[in-house]
Amino acid sequence: MNSRSAVMVWFTCIMPFFVYSQTQVKSMEDIRYPFAVKKITLPNQVSVAYADKGKGKTTLIFIHGLGSYLPAWKKVVEELRQDYRCIVLDLPGYGKSGRGDWSYDMAFFADCIEAFVKKLKLRKVSLVGHSMGGQISLTLALRQPQWLQKLVLLAPAGFETFTEADRAWFTQYVTPAVFKATPVAQIERNFDVNFYGAKMPADARFMYEDRLLMRETAEFDKYCNMIPKCVQGMLQQPVFDRLAEIKTPTLVFYGNDDLLIPNRILHPKLSVEAVAKQGQEQLPQSQLVMVPQCGHFVLWDGAKTVVKSMQIFLNTK
Repeated sequence: MNSRSAVMVWFTCIMPFFVYSQTQVKSMEDIRYPFAVKKITLPNQVSVAYADKGKGKTTLIFIHGLGSYLPAWKKVVEELRQDYRCIVLDLPGYGKSGRGDWSYDMAFFADCIEAFVKKLKLRKVSLVGHSMGGQISLTLALRQPQWLQKLVLLAPAGFETFTEADRAWFTQYVTPAVFKATPVAQIERNFDVNFYGAKMPADARFMYEDRLLMRETAEFDKYCNMIPKCVQGMLQQPVFDRLAEIKTPTLVFYGNDDLLIPNRILHPKLSVEAVAKQGQEQLPQSQLVMVPQCGHFVLWDGAKTVVKSMQIFLNTK
């Protein structure tokens, strides 16, 4: 497999876009979400779509990963909303949130979430981030905001480190054209790799079906142009060397069978457990949960384990 073919597999795998099956979708506003959606406009004029479910003394903000969106958290939020206030975002550029000529790097997303917290006048918040959302959460934690109570990171980006040569590879191969050129026949196989045993479970089948529908929306070109900016943002604003500065209590999850972290193209000899431990050990107040029979999409494959462990962690002072 040449580099271009390999990156098409990796690029599509790590960027599932979650919508619910429909026959006609012209824009993201046509997508049916599992929760009622609200919108606010931040001081920087960025519009953010979010769902606000549940009640409780603890407020959780859920930050999705690269190429994902709000409904990706459905399984865990349905359980956690019984005891906690769960606020689930579409990051700017994703889902029903606004789109613009923005940098889409980690600092930009962190700025937006910080402004979002202030806009909603939230006083104490715990962040729950998956994949790229994990690196965004770590970027925020490094700012040491007074409102941040705890961190929950699911298969976070930012623990795996990349060389200058690696970054050059991403620049060459991770482009809008690569994403748009993925053949339909390959898309289903690519989605499979996100899950345990490289097999999409039946209740996640909509991910593949609606990934095809999403390509027909008016926002698809902007979406494809944004994604490489997100990737470059993760590479150009790494957090690994500063993890020791984060004193926030942190719970880290990785699936034992994650096929996307580490990057198998660039780091074929590195194991997911090695990546998990090298990052978690840098965080002074952290614990690591390796979830068995679970892939990169630990919030889906490992939802029961994630919910139970989070409840214990969040309820511990």
